[in-house]
Amino acid sequence: MNKILVTGGAGFIGSELCSRLADDKNNFIVAVDNLSTGNVLKLPKKENILFIKADVNNYSEISEIMLSWHFDYVFHYAATVGVQRTLKNPLLVLRDIEGIKNILQLSKNTGVKRVFYSSSSEIYGEPVEYPQHEITTPLNSRLPYAVVKNVGEAFLRTYYKEFGLKFTIFRFFNTYGEKQSTNFVIPRFISKALRNEDITIYGDGRQTRTFCYIDDNIEATVNAFYNACYINDVVNIGSDIEITILELAKLIIKLTNSKSKIVFLPPLKEGDMKGRRPDITRMKTLISKPLITLEDGIKKILEKGLFDINNENSNGR
Repeated sequence: MNKILVTGGAGFIGSELCSRLADDKNNFIVAVDNLSTGNVLKLPKKENILFIKADVNNYSEISEIMLSWHFDYVFHYAATVGVQRTLKNPLLVLRDIEGIKNILQLSKNTGVKRVFYSSSSEIYGEPVEYPQHEITTPLNSRLPYAVVKNVGEAFLRTYYKEFGLKFTIFRFFNTYGEKQSTNFVIPRFISKALRNEDITIYGDGRQTRTFCYIDDNIEATVNAFYNACYINDVVNIGSDIEITILELAKLIIKLTNSKSKIVFLPPLKEGDMKGRRPDITRMKTLISKPLITLEDGIKKILEKGLFDINNENSNGR
């Protein structure tokens, strides 16, 4: 049986990952989360998933778990997330470096076979190459979140060179789905639209993003795990279809048949990059079907219902 640790397991992507891994009865998953932005209700009730509340940045807490279980694989997804939250709490973000060090040191000492790390598109900063390819990491972003993710990647490479600890880095671009917090753009716009409230956009709305539905994210990452793909390598995980934020707001208003109006706010001083589009050539080798379109993904959310609307106390990733 594979013993698998998922940190940030009560978050948006982490909980979906746990659910998919648990479909295989040969896997036993321990989901760890400090619940600062996660919600245990996002985890499915399955016999081969165990939830433990703990903070990976606290060595004594995470060491007790890892020394007790001796995991075969680790998915390190725990992190301080959200552009505004990370800008307001830069010291909190920097503490995540301790979590990375804790996970790698304990993985090296307990025989973990491979560590899967959730990095971010933010490490690319403002694009100097379009689309953004895994070999290009200019790191021109000043955001603490981006710096920490880059430091995490550097630690993974170093631990492989020094100790032979294998890794796979997933650079996540915007991922969305029904369990995502309304602190993020698509759930926030949907929530406003369903209530016929004004939808606010920073700047002129011409900044572009790509959006990957959660099922495609999980399909790619789980296949990388099962098929031993991209060992000691990096994979962009996202969509390569760009849309402006203004077009996104209009699409959501249309699909929800909403009476919401679009209101423009002053541009953010930092953190709102002009564009994002990954090269997903590598990701496409991990998925055998076309990616779910943005319109179809939004329709799926509308059919299933937003987690944050049904559970008002939720603030999970």
